[in-house]
Amino acid sequence: MQKGKINVTTDNIFPIIKKFLYSDHEIFLRELVSNAVDATQKLKTLASVGDFKGELGDLTIRVNVDKKNKTITVSDAGIGMTAEEIGKYINEIAFSSAEEFMEKYKNDTNAIIGHFGLGFYSSFMVSDKVELVTSSWKEEEKAHKWSCDGSPEFSLEEAQRERRGTDVILYLDKDSEEFLEEQRINEMLNKYCRFLPVEIAFGKEKDWKDGKEVETEKDNIINDTNPLWTIPPAEVKEEQYKEFYRDLYPMSDEPLFNIHLNVDYPFNLTGILYFPKISNNVEVQRNKIQLYSNQVFITDSVEDIVPEFLTLLHGVLDSPDIPLNVSRSYLQSDSNVKKISSHIMKKVADKLEEIFKKDREQFEKKWDALKLFINYGMISEEKFYDRAAKFALLKNTDGKYFTFEEYEKLIKPEQTDKDKQVVYLYTTDKDKQFSYIESAKAKGYDVLVFDGQLDVHFVNHVETKLKDTRFARVDSDSIDRLIPKDDTTKDNLTPEQKADLTPVFQSQLNNSDHFIVSFEAMGETGQPVIITQSEFMRRMKDMSEMGGGAAMYGNLPDSYNLIVNTDHALVGNILEKTDKKLGKQVGELREEKKKLSDERSALQKKTEGKKDEELAQADKDKLEDLKKKIDKIENDRIEKLKKYGKSEKLVKQLIDLALLANNMLKGEDLARFVKRSVELIK
Repeated sequence: MQKGKINVTTDNIFPIIKKFLYSDHEIFLRELVSNAVDATQKLKTLASVGDFKGELGDLTIRVNVDKKNKTITVSDAGIGMTAEEIGKYINEIAFSSAEEFMEKYKNDTNAIIGHFGLGFYSSFMVSDKVELVTSSWKEEEKAHKWSCDGSPEFSLEEAQRERRGTDVILYLDKDSEEFLEEQRINEMLNKYCRFLPVEIAFGKEKDWKDGKEVETEKDNIINDTNPLWTIPPAEVKEEQYKEFYRDLYPMSDEPLFNIHLNVDYPFNLTGILYFPKISNNVEVQRNKIQLYSNQVFITDSVEDIVPEFLTLLHGVLDSPDIPLNVSRSYLQSDSNVKKISSHIMKKVADKLEEIFKKDREQFEKKWDALKLFINYGMISEEKFYDRAAKFALLKNTDGKYFTFEEYEKLIKPEQTDKDKQVVYLYTTDKDKQFSYIESAKAKGYDVLVFDGQLDVHFVNHVETKLKDTRFARVDSDSIDRLIPKDDTTKDNLTPEQKADLTPVFQSQLNNSDHFIVSFEAMGETGQPVIITQSEFMRRMKDMSEMGGGAAMYGNLPDSYNLIVNTDHALVGNILEKTDKKLGKQVGELREEKKKLSDERSALQKKTEGKKDEELAQADKDKLEDLKKKIDKIENDRIEKLKKYGKSEKLVKQLIDLALLANNMLKGEDLARFVKRSVELIK
């Protein structure tokens, strides 16, 4: 028997493996099975070139669990190892110093195995002792058994093994006994090994007999050795793509369509990507693309391999140019990864454009499900925006679809304002904003539907791309002010009449501080009162709620414009009744205020140009007294009008109708509105 020390520069290798790989300790099974696959594939290569002339025989890799002895064994019938090869590949670990290693990779667990060839040694994460029994494909070589208890000490001796190949036997430590459970091993094999190119058996298939589950004689093969992405696209039928998707994602809806990748230059990349049906919910499920390296599962977190918006896709990617164990820093800096990312984005854009051109009708039918994905890409990737602008669609309230170019041609003649800007009107809720949509349509305008979760960001982004264009939500102002055609505005009320009507309407607003009352001639058939919200403020608040970098606006209270239609007969009635009831009193107060204001102006003119210390105290007192009297008269006027307005049911009714149109009338206020409506009808 040979004894010796594993050739490392420190005695700390095993504690380091335990410490740094503990969070990913299930990786050991992937590493051991992957090594077994490599050994088997190498034997096949030797046979194909004539170096190995024996019978390949059964090449199944077997994983066995022995609960009694607390062992896991991974066996293969591959090339095996000679004593010399054990010394080279097992006993020598190229590795400078534990201190340097720990410092460099303390935040990067996944880098350890891949960068230092520690795949086999990952077994010590879960084991007190590891044995390796191996017999080389070279017939003249004897079998050997290597054993190590987790210290740098090992033993190597001759052994018996009937066939070429290798057994790796793990004696599990106390903390790792979970891996003796069949379900746990099944879970790990299904996660990491389900598409490996060599058959892997774990136990026997089971069947129901006499009301209980019994083992059969047939091996339980856990993997598909020829997954769909390894088959040339020309040989795959559409139903096979759908079947593969159902196998990958059993609980998901059928995908919209797929892209089969098959690239061999300037890098190797195969895979199948699916466009899933994405609903407009806030929580978009990611981590659905599985990344493989030569059919060995690496990760389902592919944010650093594909552009962010493509993480919404489902499917598999396989590239031997991406190492089996990779760090995030490696992915972010590797040139191949960057090329792969760019290529995938190009292929996605190609596929979408191809479908759009070949079958626009089908593309339109799938648009609502595709919209979130494509808009996300246009917002986040400049190159994708340039491509997608050709096939991205805009949907209007009539359910018709347009490209950006088509839509601009449609609305430009009617929806260009006095400043030569084309105004894109849109709604975020067809039902809630129905009356505003109808007002726009009555003018001959078209209204888009932007009711998706990313549409606030999308509108902001597209607005910066389109020349001489702005977007306005249909309820953000009166229709004439949304698309102003000239600088002249009709004004059929005097300033005094507006000043009197303002407190009348303010009196019936529950949160009057949140409303700005204004007046506009909106036509005799227009609504008597409408409520709007500033486009800028609403967008900023929406962005804030979605974490879009406008946090300061999120804390501001909602503010609205209450616009009174001065053309409407009901508003005229309110003005007439107000004048009849309070006209004389308000007129007298105005006259009195005017006299005092004139007196104050004369005194201010007299003292003009003098410094405060040069003014006579009597003049100062007089100015202050006049200001107080003027303020009191103005307050008296406002209070009289508010008191009167508070008693006017019609004023409240018109305001409530406007609130109702905006879905802002609820609870007790809504109940009172219904009751008042009945009373007014009587």
